[in-house]
Amino acid sequence: MESNLERFGRPTGQPRVSIVVLNYNGSGWLPRCFASIKAQTMADHIETILVDNCSTDDSVPVARKLLADFPMAVIVKNSRNLGFCEGNNTGARVAQGRYLLFLNNDTWLEPDCMALLLDGTEQAGAVASTPYVLNYPDNSFQDFGFYGFDIFGLPSSSMPATATREIFIPGGCSYLIRTDVFQAVGEFDAEFFIYSDDSDLSWRVWIAGHRIAGVFPAKVHHRGAAGVNPSGGIQTVEFRTNDRKRFLTNRNSLLTLLYNCQHILLLLLIPLIPLLFAESLAGSVLLRRWSFVRASFWEPLRDCWRLRGLIAARRRRVAAFRKRSDFWMLRFFRLRLNRWGEIVRVFKLGMPRVDAR
Repeated sequence: MESNLERFGRPTGQPRVSIVVLNYNGSGWLPRCFASIKAQTMADHIETILVDNCSTDDSVPVARKLLADFPMAVIVKNSRNLGFCEGNNTGARVAQGRYLLFLNNDTWLEPDCMALLLDGTEQAGAVASTPYVLNYPDNSFQDFGFYGFDIFGLPSSSMPATATREIFIPGGCSYLIRTDVFQAVGEFDAEFFIYSDDSDLSWRVWIAGHRIAGVFPAKVHHRGAAGVNPSGGIQTVEFRTNDRKRFLTNRNSLLTLLYNCQHILLLLLIPLIPLLFAESLAGSVLLRRWSFVRASFWEPLRDCWRLRGLIAARRRRVAAFRKRSDFWMLRFFRLRLNRWGEIVRVFKLGMPRVDAR
């Protein structure tokens, strides 16, 4: 895989953090995102990296103009769309910072976000974290990562908080992790492409003996699902998905458990598989399209079987650095269900629109 690099600025030492902004046809989001990075109170200690996944819009020229006078900046141009996981990995591999912040392009940081996030992470004794995530246009709560996992092994959604706290999974829109830890536990898994990648990485961080925190004073604003739900500009006005997203989300949820669970937590697959079947069946009835069952249930199962050799290799890799057993990980079990957030969105935005692609 070939990537072209352009560097800007004059580094005066190792940056404290490298912010990796992944982009695919998102030029409209870049000005505010980059302006907020440039306005950080610790801007001179930040390396900004745009990873462009072979956009067909004017993202690269826009980014080149915006980053021209940054203290430290890089544009990584991939020759094809590598997805969220390998796209971010390409940015991480050229990063020079002690920490990595994987930041979605549909975000903007409050001016003291990075200083508060880094200091709060270190004060909490954590190696990974997330800022408090607010909605893009205002200060209303969006999420604070995930606090644990539910009976199906899926991430248990967060609730509004008032202080820094331990969390299980930082959300993928603003995931901070120490660079050496990211490398030691194996980066994002390229096979995932996108979705559930933050969950898989966080399982490995905890298994390796580290700690993850949500840093309340640090604030980031996030639009969310801008690629899948483009209508509405800075506000989400519809609940939309597609067959490809359901395939990847469901397959990667299965892979996360198959990769990382040691023994007893593999039992989470027993309720998860019927849940995925029931959801796919209900979706097919509502859509009057039986191909949805194939895309969202049978294909994820079949692909897990196809990847059985990779699953075995990933389990061996995790076993090599495992410091925490399934019994230890049970402390993250929560009654709050992952699907609660989707139920809330249905009441707010109506039934999801599912595109057959």
